[in-house]
Amino acid sequence: MTTLPRPLGRPFVLGLTGSIGMGKSATAAMFAARSVPVHDADAAVHRLYGPGGAAAAAIGVAFPGTLAADGSVDRAALRAAVLGRPDALARLERIVHPLVGRVAQDFLARHRDAPLVLLDIPLLYETGGEGRCDAVLVVTAPPEIQRARVLARPGMDAAALGAILAKQMPDAEKRARADFVIDTSRGFAAAEAEVDRIIATVIGGEQAG
Repeated sequence: MTTLPRPLGRPFVLGLTGSIGMGKSATAAMFAARSVPVHDADAAVHRLYGPGGAAAAAIGVAFPGTLAADGSVDRAALRAAVLGRPDALARLERIVHPLVGRVAQDFLARHRDAPLVLLDIPLLYETGGEGRCDAVLVVTAPPEIQRARVLARPGMDAAALGAILAKQMPDAEKRARADFVIDTSRGFAAAEAEVDRIIATVIGGEQAG
């Protein structure tokens, strides 16, 4: 099997993305189970927004009334503060994006000796994050399966799904731009086989970790 060259002096950085309900978290877990270090951008934001998080205090100053009693960001209040206000959203992004980028850089520095690392970033293409990656993996599934998965989640309805999809690049465009694609509707065994194939393509016989 042809392998991709590992960048000199650093890991091969594989970006993982996909629209809501496509199976991104399950796919990231498959890489982690194979000893590939995984950076979860959503989890990083959750920590930044939590009590004592690096973003929480700055958000509280920029958007009064958006902090909960424990010092964490009240996400509902923050959504209300930026909804329909592009200037407010841009102000929020100026606070959060550099902090998220710093967390990702710290992750890469900690795993600089690994042959492969995975950056799990939901809005990878939408934020231009593919520029930090050597290749991109997109997870996909037919629209009807995606819809069924998302609407089965607590608190989700068709309106909420529509609002989320409106902020995301269409699945077809993501697939067209990707280096690798996994259709998660084919089941776990098929997805795991594809993960193994991608790892072999990227790092060949080297052991990740």
